[in-house]
Amino acid sequence: MNRIARTLSAALGLALAAGVAVLPTAATAAPATQGYTANGYAGSAAEDADNQAFYEAVMKSALAKQAAAPLLKAVVVTYDASSAPTFRNQIAQSAQIWNGSVANVKLQAGSNADFRYYEGNDSRGSYASTDGHGRGYIFLDYAQNRRYNSTRVTAHETGHVLGLPDHYSGPCSELMSGGGPGTSCTNPYPNSAERSRVNSLWARG
Repeated sequence: MNRIARTLSAALGLALAAGVAVLPTAATAAPATQGYTANGYAGSAAEDADNQAFYEAVMKSALAKQAAAPLLKAVVVTYDASSAPTFRNQIAQSAQIWNGSVANVKLQAGSNADFRYYEGNDSRGSYASTDGHGRGYIFLDYAQNRRYNSTRVTAHETGHVLGLPDHYSGPCSELMSGGGPGTSCTNPYPNSAERSRVNSLWARG
C-alpha cells in the first residue's frame, strides 16, 4: 500500500474510483494518514504530522465546548458514527474500551461532533484525516476490516484522535502497532504506556 501524505481532493478522487459508499464532506483539503497498515511498513514523518494535526484539531474543538462547563473532570470528545452504520458496534466498543482505559477524556456519540466516522472501499485501507481546523474524520475500509480484527482497527484509529502516533514495529499488546503484528492479532486494548500517554495529553486539556 502506498503511504504518502495525501490531500482530501486526492483521497476523494481515489475513493470515488474505488466506489466508496459514503464520502466525507466536512473538510475541503484534509491530509490523510494511513493508521492501520500491513507488515513491513515503518511509517513516515508526514503521517506522524498528520496524526498530530488530527489530535490537535479534535482537542481544540472539544476544549472550546468544554469552556461552557469548566467543572467537568474529563474533556468530552463527541463523535458521529451515522455515516459508518456497518461499523456501529465496533465504534461503540472502541469508545467503551477507551472510556474504560483513561480518565481525563471521554468519548461519546452525539451531535455537534468533534470528529466523524465514515465507511467504504479504499485501496489504502483505514485512516484518520483532518484539515487542522477542528474538522476531522476516521475512514474505515471494508476489505481491511475483513482481514484484520475490526474492533482493533477502529480502536487504533480512534487512538489517533486521542493523540497517539503509529508504532508499527510494536507487539500485538500495543494497540498503536496497528497491522504490524499481522492479521492474527486481535487485541483492541491500549497497553499501560498508551493509557498513561493519553491521560497525560488530556490532563486539564
